[in-house]
Amino acid sequence: MNKKLVAFFSASGVTAELAGRIAKEAGAELFEIRPAVPYTKADLNWMDKESRSTIEMKDKSSRPEVASFLDNMEDYDTIFVGFPIWWYVAPTIINTFLEAYDLSGKTVVPFATSGGSGMGRTNEFLAPSVKGAKLEEGRVLNRAGTAEIKAFVAPYMN
Repeated sequence: MNKKLVAFFSASGVTAELAGRIAKEAGAELFEIRPAVPYTKADLNWMDKESRSTIEMKDKSSRPEVASFLDNMEDYDTIFVGFPIWWYVAPTIINTFLEAYDLSGKTVVPFATSGGSGMGRTNEFLAPSVKGAKLEEGRVLNRAGTAEIKAFVAPYMN
């Protein structure tokens, strides 16, 4: 049996909406990756060189604390992980989440929303956080319709 999880971080709600739609189409459970200290609007101001998100993204070893974790990650075979693209990669809170688990033998499928960029170097920076897992190429799914979401999850429906 291939049990699926959609784990997502959403700063503004856009990725949350997409994650819900992916979970529905994939028949997956849904888990929100929430920061222990929520991001404020000022924290997310990417034009401010001193904003929290800018400081975190400049330091690729940054691991923002997560509010809670799953107790049953071992139950899942496929993990769709969603996030907004920040500075051409996943926010480092995604690394925090992934590094908390032994993902050996699992398939990790990134998906993202973005204000204008593609996946950039996302997989390069996620790979060290998913040792032993099969890391699939991710996709930006801005304004994805049902058909596009179904096509995205289809390879993992076995």
